[in-house]
Amino acid sequence: MVVFSLSRLFFFLVNKSYFPNIGTMHLLNLFKGGLQFDLSILLYINLLYMAMQLIPFRFRSNETYQTVARWVFVATNGIAVIINCMDIPFFRFTNRRTTWSVFSEFSNEATESISKIIFNGALEYWYVTLFAVAAVVLLRLLYYTPRKTTVASRSGFAYYLTHTLLLVVIVYYSVIAIRGGFGDYTRPLTVSNANKYVENGTETAIVLNTPFCLFRTVHKKIFKNPKYFDNEAAMNALYSPLHYPTPQEEFKPLNVVVVIWESFGKETTGFFNQDLENGTYRGFTPFLDSLFTQGLTFKYSYANGTKSIDAMPSILSSIPMFVEPFILTSYSTNDISSLADVLKQKGYYSAFFHGAPNGSMGFQAYAKIAGFDDYFGYEQCPYKQDFDGTWAIWDEEFLQFYADKMGKMKQPFITSVFTATSHHPFHLPAKYKGKFPQGKHPILECIAYTDYSIRQFFLKMSQYEWYNHTLFVIVADHTCQPVHEEYFTGLGRYSIPILFYQPGSDLKGLVDSIPVQQTDIMPTVLSYLNFDKPYFAYGQDIFTTKAADKFVINYNNGTYQLVKGDYLQQFDGEKTKAVYNYKTDPLLRNNLRGQTEGQDETEMLIKSVAQQYIERMTENRLRISDK
Repeated sequence: MVVFSLSRLFFFLVNKSYFPNIGTMHLLNLFKGGLQFDLSILLYINLLYMAMQLIPFRFRSNETYQTVARWVFVATNGIAVIINCMDIPFFRFTNRRTTWSVFSEFSNEATESISKIIFNGALEYWYVTLFAVAAVVLLRLLYYTPRKTTVASRSGFAYYLTHTLLLVVIVYYSVIAIRGGFGDYTRPLTVSNANKYVENGTETAIVLNTPFCLFRTVHKKIFKNPKYFDNEAAMNALYSPLHYPTPQEEFKPLNVVVVIWESFGKETTGFFNQDLENGTYRGFTPFLDSLFTQGLTFKYSYANGTKSIDAMPSILSSIPMFVEPFILTSYSTNDISSLADVLKQKGYYSAFFHGAPNGSMGFQAYAKIAGFDDYFGYEQCPYKQDFDGTWAIWDEEFLQFYADKMGKMKQPFITSVFTATSHHPFHLPAKYKGKFPQGKHPILECIAYTDYSIRQFFLKMSQYEWYNHTLFVIVADHTCQPVHEEYFTGLGRYSIPILFYQPGSDLKGLVDSIPVQQTDIMPTVLSYLNFDKPYFAYGQDIFTTKAADKFVINYNNGTYQLVKGDYLQQFDGEKTKAVYNYKTDPLLRNNLRGQTEGQDETEMLIKSVAQQYIERMTENRLRISDK
């Protein structure tokens, strides 16, 4: 328990910048809540050890037996401590504790690549490695070998009675501690129970520990219907993912190209951060900054998740990430729609591109079920000598391959590419060493490189006769590790650029009147093309949705976050935890819960979206038939 509490303290100190508004008393309350989760998982972990020490037989006092017991204790708890410590740096990438879905997420990656990532991570975050080693050593040094007692030396009835009663008492109270309470009203302790100690979803990472999250999510049912509404009509009146467009003009068969940029947070741009660092901040994306002035983009635009595997369903199928990534759930085989699937009704050819080995991250499987005609990955790319050694082919070469393939496609087509270079371990081709600006984090140099690669991609694209007849969408999969305090908040960590661009068109401007999210891309693209058939999407069409009805919703560590009008509302599944005016209070320091009009209505909207999502996901109702 002491070692786990020290690990929690170390976790907080290393990631303190992600929790800017935590005072001392609140932090102590989070630590107090964490003891419950530590005790629960440590009892699970030590079941074998406890059984070895509690069974009422005399051979327990054997020296060899106690040596084995000692190493069982050190090994099982040592592994748990190491797993717990691994999340200390990994939290910066996911903003949550790791769950069992991580094994599905990386199940298709080469063992060599995963081993290399772990080894490089252990070196890069050497201070975490040293802490983990010290913690395991501490477990061994403080281990106390049980000794014979007066009762143990007795013979017959007294010995067996005493130790049997001791076993029964400890088992009884262990079950209570594992469950998290006593009585019929108590349900087994789960990850969501951490919400009662926190003020926002991100803080649950402090309360929880990683072994507990892994254990409680293994082979568990992902979605449980909250049943906020018994009346489906009342629920649909607040929100529905069914779209029935009525365009006023004929369909425009434009090509559609969706570029999904790895770890491209809005913070990395100069265009959206002209006031940062007293106006001296220039960002790392000069080409994209120039493109922002020529297309349609948004001041308040957000991701629907924090991982790459959250992004594809959000962007291409308008399915957000709630609870766990859609790709990693048992519902990933559901019948879904997508831009590729819907536009096939208009004769479109579709293809998805990703420079990693085929099967990586589950992208190929998603592309297939989403209706893409073809998938092009590492195996199909001729530039295999340009593999980065860990993840994928360098962005510059793969984007050129992407352009070449599109140059030979029959029109109209819908394609998408997922870049890869701006990903840990943040390496660049040797020929570009020192060419790009370096910031306060190594990813920023990679962002500058990918910006250059996209510039070269557009130069090549502009040579094709259909270039002006193409709608480009450029969007991030999720944010990167923040540097400035504005981007450390629960909302800032979802802040990404979203750009719609058609060369030579009137599709221009910076919209600051509505919030926009990844799931809005699919309905917005279809609206721009004057698509005239019903379709399924959790997002909203930015062109036809009234500003007063426009909202953004994402899921942050057990907390739903909904942005609507001037306010961000955080709801933990049972009650509203916080309300902030995110426009005037970007650091989210002034909680206005109970002080604003419409809080109850917004909470009902969140409930409607959440229940619609879970019901339709579990009942396989994620599309409208095109027949």
